[in-house]
Amino acid sequence: MRVCLISTYELGHQPFALASPARWLADEGADVTCTDLAVECLDEAALAEAGLIAIHLSMHTATRIAAAAVPKIRAINPDAHLCFYGLYAPVNDAYLRETLGGQSVLGGEVEGELVRLYRHLAHGEPWDGGDGVALIKHRFKVPRREGLPSLDNYATLDPGDGSQVTVGYTEASRGCKHLCRHCPVVPVYNGRFFIVSREVVLEDCRRQIADGARHITFGDPDFFNGPGHALKLVEAFHGEFPEVTYDATIKVEHLHQHADKLARLRATGCLFVTTAVESVNDEVLAKLDKGHTRADFIAAVRAADAAGLTLSPTFIPFHPWATPEGYLDLLQLLAELDLIENVAPIQLSIRLLIPQGSRILELDDIHRYLDGFDAEKLSYRWSAGDPRADALQAEVRDAVQQGEREGAGRRAVFQRIWELAHAACGRTAPPLPVSHHTGGVPAMSEPWYCCAEPTEEQLAQV
Repeated sequence: MRVCLISTYELGHQPFALASPARWLADEGADVTCTDLAVECLDEAALAEAGLIAIHLSMHTATRIAAAAVPKIRAINPDAHLCFYGLYAPVNDAYLRETLGGQSVLGGEVEGELVRLYRHLAHGEPWDGGDGVALIKHRFKVPRREGLPSLDNYATLDPGDGSQVTVGYTEASRGCKHLCRHCPVVPVYNGRFFIVSREVVLEDCRRQIADGARHITFGDPDFFNGPGHALKLVEAFHGEFPEVTYDATIKVEHLHQHADKLARLRATGCLFVTTAVESVNDEVLAKLDKGHTRADFIAAVRAADAAGLTLSPTFIPFHPWATPEGYLDLLQLLAELDLIENVAPIQLSIRLLIPQGSRILELDDIHRYLDGFDAEKLSYRWSAGDPRADALQAEVRDAVQQGEREGAGRRAVFQRIWELAHAACGRTAPPLPVSHHTGGVPAMSEPWYCCAEPTEEQLAQV
């Protein structure tokens, strides 16, 4: 039976979440076709023959784009079993079934469940349920990347010298042991995480490096959920591929707690670490249950600097408790810490998304900011307690999108945002401090982010 696996958006990476289940399904005897709508069109011939169409929903943007694609998919093949899987699938179960016509919805460790679904359909048996979240540990397999667009179709890395490096992507663990209120991983994994065996990860890296990758992104929600596993992995990786660099995502809390391990990351080829700071206001950080404080973030920056490790902080600066003064405080701290070039401009415009199942809804004071659930946008509508913050967010968003269209550098976009924030506070913007960076900061060519609303351009590409 033909199976079509479809991805819509994976932050500029070749889709691991197609390659991994493709291996499992192919081993079961399925005729698997993978399509990544971020870089290619629908394969109409394959879709027309499919008995199972499974669409991966990794995040908010991917889900919104998928919703725009489903009518076209159904027009080509109205009879195939339509499955949705990924982090954003279980929390949007009702929408995916009632509005998009999904017949199965899977989350968590989905490979085994997709195989079980395939078996039922291939034998003409009705699907007997099993929908929802699977958190059963299984033996991971090396992803099957044959049939996916080549790596040169995806985002590249500027290591800081203006060159463009081909990037691969893999995962050394799945899920997360933390329970940050706003995180889309939490409603699915609820504090569970699963280690992928070192040899599976290394073999996936080997194959991508053979296909031209000279940098690997480890896309785990938190690379230091299992620091011992992570360090042994990168030491083996560096021993085999000393010229290949990598990046990873690590919580501020872990950067602070494991400051003594950061030099080992740098020594094994870590080019930068993405870290979800979200806010520099301790009251907001407590509401988000982030596990770190403003002081911890500053300490993590100092520790990374001491280790020669570049940080790439991410933020959710606009939320119900935001004020222009608080936003300006964030910008001032970034300038003080010489992080202007380290922060992708999109990070300074992101507005909190509150999907179904979010732990944000547990907060006693949140409901006074809410105005119902927007089924089309898959998020609760909310307004900031200070209306000036909402107005400022719209201005910052427009400035970021204009900067992206113009190809403006990070410092130039920050300058514009700096001026907008000061104006919102009734102040005149002083000159930005001079940067002490002696070279460029490593950055990916894909500027977007999983927790941002999709742009009109992204939706129009479907």
